[in-house]
Amino acid sequence: MVTTVTTVPAAFAGEPPRPDDDGAVGRAVLARLAHSPLDASARRWVAAALLGDDALAACARGEDVPLRPPGEAPQDTGHPSDVPARRGYIGRIEVQGFRGIGRPTALEFPPGPGLTVIVGRNGSGKSSFAEAAEAALTGRNLRWDGMPAAWRDGWRNLHFDEHTRVSVQLHLAGEAAPLQVTRTWTGDSVRSARGEVVHPSGRTGPLRTLGWEADLARYRPFLSYDELGRAVTGRAAELYDTLTALLGLTGLAEAERRLAKACDRLAKQQDRPARELGYLLDRLRESADPRARRAAELLVASPIDLDRLASIAADDGPADPGRQLVLRRLRRLAVPERALLGDIVNELRGAAMELAMAAGTKGDRAHGVVELLRQALEHHRRHPKETDCPTCGAGGALGPQWQARAQAEIATLDRVAAGASAAYERADNARDQARFLMAPMPSWLPADSELGQVWAQWSAGAEITDLGELAGHIETVGRRLRSTAIAARKEAGARLDDPSDGWGELAEALGAWVADARAAMHARDVLHPAGQALNWFTGQAREVRAERLRPLAVQAEHVWQRLRQERHIDLEALRLVGRGAQRRVAVDVAVDGADTDGNAPGLLSQGEFQALALSICLPRTLVPGNPFGFLLLDDPVQAMDTETVEGLSSVLAEVGRHRQLVVFTHDTRLPDALRRLGLPAAIRLIHRDAMSNVWVADPGD
Repeated sequence: MVTTVTTVPAAFAGEPPRPDDDGAVGRAVLARLAHSPLDASARRWVAAALLGDDALAACARGEDVPLRPPGEAPQDTGHPSDVPARRGYIGRIEVQGFRGIGRPTALEFPPGPGLTVIVGRNGSGKSSFAEAAEAALTGRNLRWDGMPAAWRDGWRNLHFDEHTRVSVQLHLAGEAAPLQVTRTWTGDSVRSARGEVVHPSGRTGPLRTLGWEADLARYRPFLSYDELGRAVTGRAAELYDTLTALLGLTGLAEAERRLAKACDRLAKQQDRPARELGYLLDRLRESADPRARRAAELLVASPIDLDRLASIAADDGPADPGRQLVLRRLRRLAVPERALLGDIVNELRGAAMELAMAAGTKGDRAHGVVELLRQALEHHRRHPKETDCPTCGAGGALGPQWQARAQAEIATLDRVAAGASAAYERADNARDQARFLMAPMPSWLPADSELGQVWAQWSAGAEITDLGELAGHIETVGRRLRSTAIAARKEAGARLDDPSDGWGELAEALGAWVADARAAMHARDVLHPAGQALNWFTGQAREVRAERLRPLAVQAEHVWQRLRQERHIDLEALRLVGRGAQRRVAVDVAVDGADTDGNAPGLLSQGEFQALALSICLPRTLVPGNPFGFLLLDDPVQAMDTETVEGLSSVLAEVGRHRQLVVFTHDTRLPDALRRLGLPAAIRLIHRDAMSNVWVADPGD
């Protein structure tokens, strides 16, 4: 055990202010909106973006969207509010049969701020403790997720035959006794674990009763070497999403993304007619139809007369427009495939045979009684005050005792009725498939046509209940429907090849273009205020993000200064930039005072990458809203040189004044630096023998 020899110099100027929930950010934006130079239309777009997709769609349609008063939350985001967090500290981690640990072994800690370093060689069980604590609280391990399935299946210790169990003891502020979080594996799969919480009162319950799911993702009190690497070099959006959630900015980012997406849709809608005009003109000019020539002349005139174009498009001749529409629909008519009809017929007959075999058996009788009792129970549930039997009229027949007997009878008969029930279920499913196939005749199809008459006969089969009759109906009438529909489809195609030179298709294309042109006019009108709203919102969001990120960025810069030692690489700023798929955390560095425009990956060594990741990840542990007063760091020293390790020891001791830090490492340079600098830390040695027996000792024991 190493105690304080020298005073840790003041480093963190103060913890970053606790982030409010997303609703508070929305209210702050609306408060700024009230004093903005935007007109009423643009302000409605901002308010709609905060309210959600439905409000934006209403705004795009020109409907009024109320501006919520600044004191009212624009939406419930489900994030934590301003209720103070009950901070928890780890008192004990106990593991048995998990990864490298066999028989039960425990690590104990003072439940409060402080730095504890667990030192042991590779394979001594250090990571097993860290991963066990993570698995106990979250049910998963991020390092496992990236591994092959064969690797993940090796989670159980080979030297321990009893069940695998991990337990974490947590001390929560305001509680006299700790709570115990336990996860026990009963099967061979890593997903077979069952979690349980024992509260200080003695009450037990599942892990979800803690309500920590969102906080575990938002504040994540576990940090491995792999995660440190991904923090800077991983997918750009991951760190962005982590920080925005941590700072209560998720709702703001979503609102900006929604508004940008709405503006993009409007811009595309506005530009679509111009993009498609050339292709439409080429098609019209290739046609010999006089209506096509008139339409082409109108399309190149200025201004374009949309009403006249719509009138021409509506004139899709010949003399019987309705018949022409029927022919076009007939040409596209889909008919049931022969193989599908055969499959359904076979299933109906198979179900009928199975049902016949079950008829009259004990299972059939049991099935009938079970169904009758379930209907009676459902009747009693809906009308609990009625106690008379609705079938025989016996008074007081229905009640709690009858209900218990009926449920017991159902439980007994269910096993007897299993075969018959399966037969009835198969019959119902086959009948449903057949009825789904026999759709009603389309409303546009003339009922007096040959196809209409056959279709009416076909759809009437949906009323047949007998499985054999239904199979025969599908086999005979279905075959006739197919042949009649295919013939009608061919005839419609031939009749549509008429001397009009394909005007029907051109008329449809022209009508669609006119509809797009009118929609584009509306889009142009609403895009202007929407674009103004987006420009204003983007600027405000940038300011809010910078304001919220600044305390964390300052702390990250401070940590970097301690870790970089004598290197001439400065961490100048962290910035949340972009939106949607382009969102990322920009890391601005300078080498020897020269600005590199944020191109950190090209300049840093692996050890410097790791130091940079720690600079970003450690400060988020200090966010006051974080309910976890602890952070478990697994192997943070890899790839660091000795000077960086010394800087890390100072940073860890400094953070340990505010939070409980548990560091697992195989690198003895970290405890050596802590001793040499006289920094406050508890140093423990971990050992493991060939039979997975793990024990922890103080240095010198």
